[in-house]
Amino acid sequence: MHFSNLFRVAIRALFRNKMRSVLTMLGIIIGVASVIAMLAIGEGSKASISGEISKMGTNMIMVFPNFQQRGGVSLGASSSMALKYSDVVALRKQTTVVALIAPEVSANGQVIYGNENTQTTIHGVSEDYLKIRKLEISSGRLFTESELRNMAKVCVLGQTVVDNLFGAGSDPVGKTIRIKKLPFLVIGTLKDKGESGMGQDQDDLILAPYTTVQRRLANIDYINGIYASAITEDKSAEAKEEIEEILRRTHKLKESEENDFRVMSQSELLETVSTITSIMTYLLGAIAGISLLVGGIGIMNIMLVSVTERTREIGLRMSIGGRGHDILLQFLVESMLISILGGAIGVLFGYLIARGVSPLIKTEAIVRTQAVGLAFVVCFIIGVFFGWYPARKASNLNPIDALRYE
Repeated sequence: MHFSNLFRVAIRALFRNKMRSVLTMLGIIIGVASVIAMLAIGEGSKASISGEISKMGTNMIMVFPNFQQRGGVSLGASSSMALKYSDVVALRKQTTVVALIAPEVSANGQVIYGNENTQTTIHGVSEDYLKIRKLEISSGRLFTESELRNMAKVCVLGQTVVDNLFGAGSDPVGKTIRIKKLPFLVIGTLKDKGESGMGQDQDDLILAPYTTVQRRLANIDYINGIYASAITEDKSAEAKEEIEEILRRTHKLKESEENDFRVMSQSELLETVSTITSIMTYLLGAIAGISLLVGGIGIMNIMLVSVTERTREIGLRMSIGGRGHDILLQFLVESMLISILGGAIGVLFGYLIARGVSPLIKTEAIVRTQAVGLAFVVCFIIGVFFGWYPARKASNLNPIDALRYE
């Protein structure tokens, strides 16, 4: 029997039982739609997060204290004191492939203006910090070198803090707020950056001189981190190695001793985040794919019922010259047709679901061609795998017994 005839016979068989065919396809439709939607949302989230990280510059390098261990036991808080301002000075003097270096001291606290108050993070930084982190002044100015040296109580506010304390659209420059009961003069505001790809509000912050935050707010003699920027993106790896060598020398660490700090480049962070999001995307896709297995079992069940119902038809075909091979192909084509049609509808529904969910999660869904191709390949395999046993059973029927079947 020619394949064109096989398809015509298969389509007629499906149209004879329209409702049953649709219900059988439903398992495949739901499975494929779930996988496509999950993969599209996952790919969109991955692209969004990667884009947000890339906006901060792929040549950025971060240095943080590392948890020290002794005898397998973490020394805890002592590790937070690993970095000093002297490390920043040493890096500025000795690095050759680093363009900008800035210390960071962080403190959390309540900020008050009049009857309004909010909880936020105060970042003690220097001028280079804004260039490294791609932050821009919206109104007012940044603190000066003199204010850094004199531990001046001045600050620059993020837009979320401005909205919470002064109301949307307000200009707080020149007004005085209280941070941990200390008065701070607002000398500027930052441009709105919105949420990061990981859902973090990038405008809920206050910038102040690192000396002020270190001595007046946090009351510490160490710093929480160092931010640096390589002269070019290509030099990021070299800059990371150079920073590590200088800090090991400055901290007088022996060759056998582990670093009491950790150095991470933005490109490494981007790669790590991409790996994590890819794993989560494929994991969610695999979980959604379980419904495809259920759909395949549904196809096998309906095809077995179909073989039983059409036993006399099979016997008649065999009696007029139909071979077992032709009968096997006939039912196999029906099974594959159900699976592939269900897959096509599932791809369409998956795309529509992903597009519909995108505004809710504020991430554009991305449907990859590979995902669609994979969906059709899986549907083809399901059609063959779950249709083989019923088709084989039909081809092995005895023509005489089939004709006698009631």
